[in-house]
Amino acid sequence: MATFNLSHFEMARQLWQNVQAVKPGQKVIVTGRDLDVSTVVAVSRGKCQPCLTEDETTLRRIRESVRQLSDYLSKGNTVYGVTTGFGGSADSRTNETSKLQVALLQLTQAGVLLESDKTGSAKSPEYHTETNSHPASWVRATMLVRCNATARGHSAVTMGVLQAILRLLRHDITPIIPLRGTVSASGDLMPLSYIAGAIEGNPDVAVRRYRGSEVCVENASEALARENIPKIIFGPKEALGLVNGTAPSAAVAALIMYDAHHLAVLSQAVTAIAVDALNGNSESFHPFIAQVRPHAGQIEAAKNILGFLQGSSFAKGIKSRKDYNPSGLAQDRYALRSSPQWIGPQLEDLLFAHQQVTTELNSSADNPLVDIDVGEVYYGANFQAAVVTAAMEKTRLTLQMLGRLLFAQSTEMIDPNLNNGLPTNLAADDPSTSFTMKGVDISMAAYASELCYLANPVSSHVHTAEMHNQSINSLALLSARMTKKAVEMVSLMASTCLYIGCQAMDLRAMQVEFLASAQIALDAVNKRLLTERLGKKGVRRFNEALREIISTTWREASRLDVADRIKRLGDAALLELLRTVKADSKPSSLLLSFAEPWRHDFESTAMTVYEDVRRSFFASPTTEKYIGIVPRSLYRKVRHDLGVPFHQGLVEHPGTEASIVQGNTVRPRKTVGSWISIIYEALLDGRIYEALYDNSYQDAKGLCSDSIGDSFPLSDTGNGFVMNAERCSCNVTSEPAWNGHEVTASRNGHAQIRGKKRKQPGDSTYDGRRLDKRPTHMRGGRLDSEEDTIDTESTD
Repeated sequence: MATFNLSHFEMARQLWQNVQAVKPGQKVIVTGRDLDVSTVVAVSRGKCQPCLTEDETTLRRIRESVRQLSDYLSKGNTVYGVTTGFGGSADSRTNETSKLQVALLQLTQAGVLLESDKTGSAKSPEYHTETNSHPASWVRATMLVRCNATARGHSAVTMGVLQAILRLLRHDITPIIPLRGTVSASGDLMPLSYIAGAIEGNPDVAVRRYRGSEVCVENASEALARENIPKIIFGPKEALGLVNGTAPSAAVAALIMYDAHHLAVLSQAVTAIAVDALNGNSESFHPFIAQVRPHAGQIEAAKNILGFLQGSSFAKGIKSRKDYNPSGLAQDRYALRSSPQWIGPQLEDLLFAHQQVTTELNSSADNPLVDIDVGEVYYGANFQAAVVTAAMEKTRLTLQMLGRLLFAQSTEMIDPNLNNGLPTNLAADDPSTSFTMKGVDISMAAYASELCYLANPVSSHVHTAEMHNQSINSLALLSARMTKKAVEMVSLMASTCLYIGCQAMDLRAMQVEFLASAQIALDAVNKRLLTERLGKKGVRRFNEALREIISTTWREASRLDVADRIKRLGDAALLELLRTVKADSKPSSLLLSFAEPWRHDFESTAMTVYEDVRRSFFASPTTEKYIGIVPRSLYRKVRHDLGVPFHQGLVEHPGTEASIVQGNTVRPRKTVGSWISIIYEALLDGRIYEALYDNSYQDAKGLCSDSIGDSFPLSDTGNGFVMNAERCSCNVTSEPAWNGHEVTASRNGHAQIRGKKRKQPGDSTYDGRRLDKRPTHMRGGRLDSEEDTIDTESTD
């Protein structure tokens, strides 16, 4: 069973590590008590060999439930579904118990499948956008969950039936189950009836047999005979004990939870990428802000994002001191600044949904239920899967919220009105003829719109079914299916954001390197041409003033082609030169004699520097040295492992030439969509998450795996589980820093900022300044007025 005393990040990483640790053919023991999400995922992928436990207590309970039902019937007692009809027909009576179980399968095996769904014919896409059958992974997961629930010994199902289902799993045989046709009220009757039909050897139930990469479709009777698996003849209640349960809904929900947790972590990492790309301010994630509004999710999200940004030269406040008189916007826009407040509640909802689904995986969701301890049979409605519906509705809304954030951040990175001086549409060449991310921006709007539609609740669309007996029904599997679609949409959006973010960080790095190189070269031009007229001090003052002007003008001219941006620099520089000459009381006639030659040299030098920097950067981008540890890890995964390059502009279009030279290598030209598709596929198969969770991957890439540690303690959320930030939330090179100072835990467990100077590139602002802030905070639901001392230690 999963434990709920971990932070969200730690739970997500633990799930990923558990699945990665599974070896092909590894045994999974079915006990009825301790099935978790990671095991369901591993079995769904065909990696495990599930076996029934040999624990005698569990086996005795299974045998005893069958015996007690037999004794109950021998006394002449009526038992629903054993001696009565089903649902609204439960007023009928019969002693034909075996026939009744067959009749149940007949009434429930009513799903619709096309021949193309069974054979995988190429015709199917012409008629439908999706197949009419469950994916094989869903079926495997369902078979495991159904066996686990039945092994609890409340369903009066013999071990032979359980062993038959597990045998199918071990032989990699999965029934082909119709996608639609269940309302998840008396359990998922229709999907489970096809599993029952498979072990019965029904010749009209199709199955898939997997042999490596080969798939053979045949009927259940043939498959059982081929593998020497005996057919099952159902005894009293055994068919009902299989089909009357929530296993399909719970199984699909477990698979979805696995994906949703990772997407939630990835959204925080993408947020860190956006902060780097936009020169955002890390102050938004300062622990004080979360401490005075102590929601567990917000505290964790802020801590994670701040940790992800460690080592960044782009994010304000990591290696630099706070600017108390900033130009432009005084604070970041909502997509960055309020991301902890936006993501935090989603982490809390995901943890609660995870708890609900995990509990359901280990529940008896049958009716009637046999209590072997008192020898009684009880009628109830544990098959009503509303708890799974609730978990899926929360998860789907969470995914919509995360997707909305990704959309806002992608828009901010692409739009020159919002992206703090990056080129229009993130084009690396002239924006008048190159529109690199414009189509991607439109695609993101399409994904976001579809995601918002999917976020609508399913539970509000319940209709009465089956003679008004099922007057309320959970629609849990339908909700899970819609949530799976939401997972796909957010995965598309996250993949697209990774592509956008890497491009934006590359352009930011190229911009920084151009401005640094240009300042050196232009200082030399000014020294050479202006010293005689302005004197050394005058040139020095002019160069100092020009640095900020060049940086500001270059960013403001981001909509222009390069040649026009250079001219804009020349205009701004000339105006500053006029101010300097006027301030030095030099005759204006002197200016006329050298202004044009100086301007020509200025613009020519700037253009030469830009072309040199761009050529060098295209050949070998230097982005990694500027960005935070997790953005760097993801950047390396995208650029190096996946081979998705920095987009150089119009020259990237495949057209008539299939390749392009980059540095000393030749790589293919692809459409923008093809590059994003590579990232999307890596996200779906889990390779992207190596950059977030795999310590050996990060160490191999030169990243340190020290944890943030005990920086920001979290208290019990009141939901029955603890989001414990004392566990590692990400891997960073040091304790998290803000405003050029370490953020650590003081003796009383609260945030403490230290200004100890450390030898790191760019850390010139660690000056040992003392900060005296005394925040109040909430601890365990009460206001704690104990004052925190936030101090610094000077090494001067």
